[in-house]
Amino acid sequence: MGAGRWRRVRLPLPALHSTITATVWSPANGSDRLLVAHDGPDYQGLAEHAALADRYHLALLPARERDDWYSACPTYAQALALEILPRLRSRLGARRTVGAGVSLGALAMLHAQRSYPAGFAGLFLQSGSFFQARHDRQESGFRHWPRIVRYVRRVLAATGGPAVPATLTCGDAEENLANNRDMADALRIQGYPVSLAVGPGGHDWTHWRRALDPHLTALLSEAWPD
Repeated sequence: MGAGRWRRVRLPLPALHSTITATVWSPANGSDRLLVAHDGPDYQGLAEHAALADRYHLALLPARERDDWYSACPTYAQALALEILPRLRSRLGARRTVGAGVSLGALAMLHAQRSYPAGFAGLFLQSGSFFQARHDRQESGFRHWPRIVRYVRRVLAATGGPAVPATLTCGDAEENLANNRDMADALRIQGYPVSLAVGPGGHDWTHWRRALDPHLTALLSEAWPD
């Protein structure tokens, strides 16, 4: 990694009656670009990405109530867009934000972007939990299954959306592959510049970290062209 520093940034979340502490990397020369990732403690592999050295801030966000917050929860989307991102932008001097997430974290990032589109310049979504009744009955025991299925149904049925460059990645052995293909097709129809990258692997961090290069690099170049 290039010159820069890590810090911990405390983020009060009044909407959720909670507080989280983000782990943030900033390049020595500063940047107006910010990559925000859900599941921060596990997404530490982003920190090893070569482009991190001097191009952008990276904020790794933990979730205190992951199943609740990352399941198309309107209150979490509000907290992310109206509390977390503004505070980080102000603290870091950043203005152009790309959101990243895996599994439920990817679903939550898409949900926030579509709910509050002004806050996002791009999306990097890995193995998104875009559950549908026709593909994902094995997940129906999850307590927020109905909320996710209803939300995904609305997105797939929409005729337009707040389009930003979006890259979806998924392993070829995943149960989520069918719903990721459906989501990529729907977003493309709605005007999102979409790339779906399917590679060898399953629903795990080995696959997700492997997919960072070249797919994250390409997405960031599209979202931040200058």
